[in-house]
Amino acid sequence: MTLAGMLAAAETASPVESLDVVARILKDDLGAASVSFLITDFTGGSVVRLGAAGSVETDKPAQRIALLGTVYDDVIRTQRPRVDDSDEGALVRIVAPVTNRGDAIGLLELFLPTTPDAAVMREIGEAAHALAYIVIANRSFTDVYQWGRRTVPLSLAAEIQHRLLPASLASEAAQFAVAGALEPADHVGGDTFDYVIDRDTVQLSVTDAMGHEVNAALLATLLVGALRRARRAGADLVEQARQADRAMREHSRGSYVTGQLLRINLTDGSNEFVNAGHPWPLRMRDGEVRELAPKVDMPFGFDAPHSYRVQTLDLRPGDRLVMLTDGMLERNAKRVDLPDLIVRTRALHPREAARTLIAAVVDAHQGHLLDDATVMCLDWHGVGHSHRDAATGADLGDASAVSGSRRTDPGR
Repeated sequence: MTLAGMLAAAETASPVESLDVVARILKDDLGAASVSFLITDFTGGSVVRLGAAGSVETDKPAQRIALLGTVYDDVIRTQRPRVDDSDEGALVRIVAPVTNRGDAIGLLELFLPTTPDAAVMREIGEAAHALAYIVIANRSFTDVYQWGRRTVPLSLAAEIQHRLLPASLASEAAQFAVAGALEPADHVGGDTFDYVIDRDTVQLSVTDAMGHEVNAALLATLLVGALRRARRAGADLVEQARQADRAMREHSRGSYVTGQLLRINLTDGSNEFVNAGHPWPLRMRDGEVRELAPKVDMPFGFDAPHSYRVQTLDLRPGDRLVMLTDGMLERNAKRVDLPDLIVRTRALHPREAARTLIAAVVDAHQGHLLDDATVMCLDWHGVGHSHRDAATGADLGDASAVSGSRRTDPGR
């Protein structure tokens, strides 16, 4: 069946049963003995198997499958399918990435009676590609996909916090790749990150609301809402900052939020940057990490006369920029040598690098963060450059280096 046919068939089914359509097609076309979809959870360190619609019991916690050291880990990290036909006479297992523009949604796993040839692998790849769009199209109609990503219960504050994040935690274009990762503290703070791609620009933000739990989540909601409203109305970076600051002063009852806004022009590579009381970003260039030190303006909502300045960051093709919150720097997190870890993860996709940085900080706190830890990782390829295969989503920049490194090793 063609990609268009698969999408059409999935649309005729209910949102929950659309996965069953893909499974049925692969069973009919390829004689697959079994087909399943494994969705990545919020932590990025596990996947959850979603079977047929009738087998998904959403009244029970999702069952985690840890990625570390598994074929699933390898496929997500390299974005290349794996074929396991080592057990002679047994069914052949194929695991393929289900990814859309760099966002690793999950994995397609199926078992075939014989080793697939190139044509069959191409059909499996098309099915996995279609499945990514099917999940994206249907996850707004059902909670099944959200249930699959929740391998640990979320507090009310964490639920609010997750709903503020972009629908896809990673994205790629010809000029860049970007990914964010957030690990809430035991008492959730108010960290958020966001990005948006327009016709000629990409814009990123990282913010940190004061306090903890629901109050911090509500402050973050106010700030993110004000920024998105101004941005979607066509406001420039300074006006976005002004409107966010005004919303905080009018509605936050004396509380404030720190943050950074970055907008990059995709046609000429120029950029604009606003720092509202936030920790400085880190830039890796030619294997060396340097802390950038732009001027710091007042946090959003700070009750004192102030204004916001548009500055410029020195970004060149090949640079990696890491924007973070103070949860990556405070107390036990200082045991982590972030610059060294950024260098050691340079071969990884921003999606994997961000999760490795977060995991190192979580490990330093023995799994119990005192403050939210948030990272946004941007690889700037430059204008007129492309490191992305649109058909596979694979990074074309240094495939051998990526496939030869372990996602979790640099953080250990």
